Amino acid sequence: MTLRLYDTATRSVRDFVPREAGKVGVYLCGLTLQAPPHIGHLRSGVNYDVLRRWLLAAGYEVTFIRNLTDIDDKILVKAGDQGRPFWSIAYANELLLAESYRSLNVLPPTYEPRATGHIPEMHELITKLIADGHAYPATDGSGDVYFDVASWPAYGSLSGQSPDAMQSAGDAPDRGKRDPRDFALWKGAKPDEPADAYWPSPWGLGRPGWHIECSAMCWRYLGPEFDIHGGGLDLTFPHHENEIAQSQAAGLPFARYWVHHGLLSIGGAKMGKSAGNALGLAYVDSLGVRPVELRYYYAAAHYRSVIDYSEDSLRDAATAYRRIEGFVQRAAERVGAGQLGELPAGFVAAMDDDLNTSAALAVLQQHLRDGNTALSAGDDVTVRTTLAVVRAMLDILGIDPLDPAWTGGGQPDDLRAVVDSLIALALEQRAQARGRKDWAAADAVRDQLKVAGVVVEDTPQGPRWTIGEQD
Repeated sequence: MTLRLYDTATRSVRDFVPREAGKVGVYLCGLTLQAPPHIGHLRSGVNYDVLRRWLLAAGYEVTFIRNLTDIDDKILVKAGDQGRPFWSIAYANELLLAESYRSLNVLPPTYEPRATGHIPEMHELITKLIADGHAYPATDGSGDVYFDVASWPAYGSLSGQSPDAMQSAGDAPDRGKRDPRDFALWKGAKPDEPADAYWPSPWGLGRPGWHIECSAMCWRYLGPEFDIHGGGLDLTFPHHENEIAQSQAAGLPFARYWVHHGLLSIGGAKMGKSAGNALGLAYVDSLGVRPVELRYYYAAAHYRSVIDYSEDSLRDAATAYRRIEGFVQRAAERVGAGQLGELPAGFVAAMDDDLNTSAALAVLQQHLRDGNTALSAGDDVTVRTTLAVVRAMLDILGIDPLDPAWTGGGQPDDLRAVVDSLIALALEQRAQARGRKDWAAADAVRDQLKVAGVVVEDTPQGPRWTIGEQD
């Protein structure tokens, strides 16, 4: 079965055929760095990480670009309010974002370009658009340059909107525009904005508009035409609509597939800083939910579905993952970790069907039941083969409990070694107490470890310990 993806541009699920056999170019719209990331932002990283892992598993050579918008109106407002350089705000949030992605086992992109590093490419595209009659400098002395929406008849095709029904782009005063729907490609310097937020250009000092950034970076790293452009459903209009218009008007074929993910809402409203409902990884940690469990929470839903966040649903996902983790750990203790096995046909079919992770997890659950039955029966041959298959499926989703990304517990290796040694000492003391039938002392050791967050489970192979709650 061929991978099929829902393409927003055609509003249909299409067979995925790469531009060049064996190679895939993917561009994902990254974050605007005006604030630390919240769990709504991080869903995007996990969703496209699963897509990337599936493409890699299919044998493709994947070039994965995820950009960073490090200058825009919101960042400049924060710079003025805080009395800080705009770039210091952007960089601080960039570091937090990178740390968050690492904690969720999101593979690093092939390249992660910043908007401010691609001003020359933006100038080149804007110059061509002006020369071809698709853009114009404002005549009001502002230094702004606008895309002429009326010059591009296909405008609105991605989002399905009629240009006649569109309102003002809202990214600059209408006084310098030929048409209120025209959007800014270049923004002239303004006296009330930071003095270090501008670059020289053929149209005067200024900075890029939001949309031209992505067109320039796609072109720079993936060429005139590439395979997949991704982003949140909320970016379809105006951001992606504008990207298509300005790129194709400049002679770039641009993206062959448009893949959009659903948003994470809370109480039916989009999660965001402006709404005051943004929740970060620190909040998730305060609930006793680990990053791997948050990643499972994302993966359990189809990437195009809306996730309406609640604490109960997140805790339920954590409990479900711990059952999977429990089998993997018990099986590995019994027969060894082994190697990853072959993916079941049902799992492959589900993933090829527009990355249907919920159906893929249903296949995993069936193998999990078989594996637990084999464990109870002492059938080590079945345990070994089932463990290999289960781990292969979990690896595609980025949640294999034995993946080094998770086994370190987020701790430095030297600290992990210290923790291991201390717990081993406590378990030895407990074993000695049990050996002399001092059950009270043995229970006291177990209870003290539990208070510290270490759960001890007695197994036929000896005591095993985990961090977190015992289900």
